[in-house]
Amino acid sequence: MYRRVMHDAQGNLSYQPYGKDNQAIYSVSRAGLNRTLLTLAEAEPGIRLHFNQQCVGLDARTRQLELRDAATGQEQQLTFRRLFGTDGAFSAVRSALQKTERYNYSQSYLEYGYKELNIEPGPDGEWLLEKNALHIWPRGQYMMIALPNLDGSFNCTLFFPYEGEHSFASLQTPAQVQAFFEQVFPDVVPLMPELTDEYFRNPTGSLVTIRCFPWAFDDDVLLLGDASHAIVPFYGQGMNAGFEDCTVLNQLMAQHGDDWHAIFSQFQAQRKPNADAIADLAVYNFEEMRDRVGNPRFLLQKKIESKISAQYPDQWTPLYSQVTFSHTPYAEAWQSGREQEQIMARLMPHIQTESDYDRPEVQEMVQQEMAKRG
Repeated sequence: MYRRVMHDAQGNLSYQPYGKDNQAIYSVSRAGLNRTLLTLAEAEPGIRLHFNQQCVGLDARTRQLELRDAATGQEQQLTFRRLFGTDGAFSAVRSALQKTERYNYSQSYLEYGYKELNIEPGPDGEWLLEKNALHIWPRGQYMMIALPNLDGSFNCTLFFPYEGEHSFASLQTPAQVQAFFEQVFPDVVPLMPELTDEYFRNPTGSLVTIRCFPWAFDDDVLLLGDASHAIVPFYGQGMNAGFEDCTVLNQLMAQHGDDWHAIFSQFQAQRKPNADAIADLAVYNFEEMRDRVGNPRFLLQKKIESKISAQYPDQWTPLYSQVTFSHTPYAEAWQSGREQEQIMARLMPHIQTESDYDRPEVQEMVQQEMAKRG
């Protein structure tokens, strides 16, 4: 997907590219990716896979793990030497670590939930919206997005307050849902003939950010992925952050060999600041997507930022590009992005149109700002 396509309440479209030239983000099937990873894991001679096993207990001090077979209900206790907890946002491994001394943990829910909806392919299997784009219906306090699939369909997600005038609580009947969508998302309603059935059939999901520390217990247990840093989905970086965990862990294993104390301590020291940064960035991007992308001044600012980046490529990479199209650590990107936002706050009062960027006085201001950045 090369760009965002914003749909206003009258069905008018505006556009925002994600990056330069052919830079794109990807809409990937999580199930398909999981199958691919499992196939690769099965090919490794040192790996054995056991399915339907639930972690129901862990004693980190004695290195005892209790598993229950979800199909048979049979339980077994295993002794481990080293355990990697990658069991998701509501991790049983982390829950056990929370009982250890001086363990920090927090969870924060947004006042929003989400509901999955669908746009089916056209009569000949074609996409009914632009296929190489992320579609957003920004409405200030809520929004809907649509992501393309290879089969011509789109997965849509409504991000909506739980309570309030426009909320899940206020839409209780098919007629209310139909009327609301026709008023607020008029251009998409003809593409969703099963709208009301899907709305009431599909569950409402919650949006949580989880932070904890430490991620390691001695050199015996280490948390990775959502188990240590679950985030809301608005930067599309949750799974990537987990893959980054694996990359850093792999690098540290190559560097330190069997010194697991060094591996675990350096891993959490490196990754924790970046996990906190992408958690903050994800919430920030939610506010941008649901509200600011519908503001002409915001879209103008993004065009000006692109011009600055083209003129000063070594000194200015937009925040989104730093996060999505580079290996810049999340914490560094977030700090840089906040500095850029301060610069734009100083520049934008002097810019009313895209052509204003070329005015000598604006160019002088930009040059001064770039000189400060070094």
